[in-house]
Amino acid sequence: MQKLASFLSGAWQSGQGRERTIQHAISGETLWEVTSEGLNMADARRFAIEHGGEALRAMTFIERAAMLKAVARHLLAQKDLFYSLSAQTGATRADSWVDIEGGIGTLFTYAGLGSRELPDDTLWPEDELIPLSKEGGFAARHVLTSKSGVAVHINAFNFPCWGMLEKLAPTWLAGMPAIIKPATATAQVTQAMVKAIVESGLVPDGAISLICGGAGDLLDRLDSQDVVTFTGSATTGQRLRVHPNIVANAIPFTMEADSLNCCVLGEDVTPDHPEFALFIREIVREMTAKAGQKCTAIRRIIVPQRQIDAVSQALVARLEEVVVGDPAQEGVKMGALVNAEQRADVQEKVDHLLAAGCQIRLGGKADLQAPGAFYPPTLLFCPQPDETPAVHEIEAFGPVATLMPYQDSQHALSLARAGGGSLVATLVTADRQLARQFIAGAARAHGRIQILNEESAKESTGHGSPLPQLVHGGPGRAGGGEELGGLRAVKHYLQRTAIQGSPTMLAAIGQQWVRGAQVREDRVHPFRKYFEELQPGDSLLTPRRTLTETDIVNFACLSGDHFYAHMDKIGAAESIFGERVVHGYFLISAAAGLFVDAGVGPVIANYGMENLRFIEPVKPGDTIQVRLTCKRKTLKKQRNAEEKPTGVVEWAVEIFNQHQQAVALYSILTLVARQHGDNHA
Repeated sequence: MQKLASFLSGAWQSGQGRERTIQHAISGETLWEVTSEGLNMADARRFAIEHGGEALRAMTFIERAAMLKAVARHLLAQKDLFYSLSAQTGATRADSWVDIEGGIGTLFTYAGLGSRELPDDTLWPEDELIPLSKEGGFAARHVLTSKSGVAVHINAFNFPCWGMLEKLAPTWLAGMPAIIKPATATAQVTQAMVKAIVESGLVPDGAISLICGGAGDLLDRLDSQDVVTFTGSATTGQRLRVHPNIVANAIPFTMEADSLNCCVLGEDVTPDHPEFALFIREIVREMTAKAGQKCTAIRRIIVPQRQIDAVSQALVARLEEVVVGDPAQEGVKMGALVNAEQRADVQEKVDHLLAAGCQIRLGGKADLQAPGAFYPPTLLFCPQPDETPAVHEIEAFGPVATLMPYQDSQHALSLARAGGGSLVATLVTADRQLARQFIAGAARAHGRIQILNEESAKESTGHGSPLPQLVHGGPGRAGGGEELGGLRAVKHYLQRTAIQGSPTMLAAIGQQWVRGAQVREDRVHPFRKYFEELQPGDSLLTPRRTLTETDIVNFACLSGDHFYAHMDKIGAAESIFGERVVHGYFLISAAAGLFVDAGVGPVIANYGMENLRFIEPVKPGDTIQVRLTCKRKTLKKQRNAEEKPTGVVEWAVEIFNQHQQAVALYSILTLVARQHGDNHA
């Protein structure tokens, strides 16, 4: 029997002391011994900060995003190894796909977000300029910078790959090293993935560390620059949240805990509706995927009283068809729980629910002496959910769900909220007003709500699938924290600071030009400059143009826009403008005619306009002038050597009238050629 080593201070190390074992979920064979006793957690943290942290902070967001993408590709090429180890945990191939390729997909998603939306810098200006003075000489903006500590990720056993990667992606993108502490029961899968990352050479030394076993005194060693995230049981999370050192140093602590998620059948749905079959399918899938060992699994099935028998019969019929056994055998649809200890815990929780007044409709009893940690799909029924608090408090973390009736829509809302806060709820309905009412009454108790009907089911990712773009977390029992949610997750690992000063100083700090800051003008038109030559603040003040009634008529005929404010002299006179005004979109077109350099040059294409605001009306006879200023630059990585090297430049456009009043403000995005490719940069 081998010891499962930890990776700390840049080396694989085995602890000495009290050991736990990892068993094969199907055969019960002991696979590994695990302990971290005797390992120096203070040195591990120091190494991660001094090596991994320093290297990651020196990289720009764009460089970190490229690192994520490279790691994702590397892991994808080695997925067969991870699948073979995942099979030891009782998971089916489909279960493992969500964990392994779903986790790798999260890396790809964050790599894309970082490369598209974050600056090519180590500092992230979060918002636009905030004026603080009458004359505009004193202003502020918020910036985000990397913390100088380490992120400690304490993960659950059910998703040893995805659980690690969905936290690693935003952590690394933010420029922080991570110490991973997986649950022991499936730590061998996490270790294999960490080993693959380390041996790839794609991340700096110290960027990732791994503790196989207990965390020791690590939490005692942290300070205010560190971050702790936890996924697991609510009881353990609540204990860690009040750890004396975490409280004393106000260390950010994000918690995502198991919760009593619900699925509600709308009052409008009967067995004749397509939504009824969708409801049954969704519940069966969520009960049996990962053998119900999911923090997002459906635990409470909330159904109109008149539909209880129909739902019960349909669920029992479908669940009886589920073949439980060794996933390596053909036809098996559900594997085992992770180990015998977990099976005993599920049985104990089911027994508690039965003692509280629930009834068995299917399953409910496992042979605790049998080899393999199998537990049958179990459907319970709670006839009096208002008088049975246990059904909203006790979670059997396995293929177990409880059916309960509701009397009307308000009662359904009350039951949905009774779980005390959950990660996700699903409402199955085709009634839009009912859906609106449910969101208004239940959203405060859930982190995510899926509205499922025939239309959305065609492409729905399902009740239990957290997506990188969406917040994963929930209030109350679910932990009160959030993970994922696109770039929201990255901000958990960054420090937000309000910076005050002159616009010119703020532009220099953020490496992005802001309105009111100084500009630089020279004889070379900005559109004649390559990406490398352009700098934020490079600017062009155009010649002037006087707009006429002929312009208005010509643009109306060309565009087909004959809105009365432009074309009806009497109607316009009675409007808020008092007379005819120039089309806003003609104004934008005329501005482009003033600032565009027509010749072939480094600017390849204009592919976007953002934040357009019309400030003042422009009337026939008014004279406009435009200032075009390079606001910021973002390098685009070449996908291959043949691809033309480019970057994205955002330009601030300000259109003024003859009184020097701003009449329109917006930004345009252009693709600009680089002089050198990535191999020459």
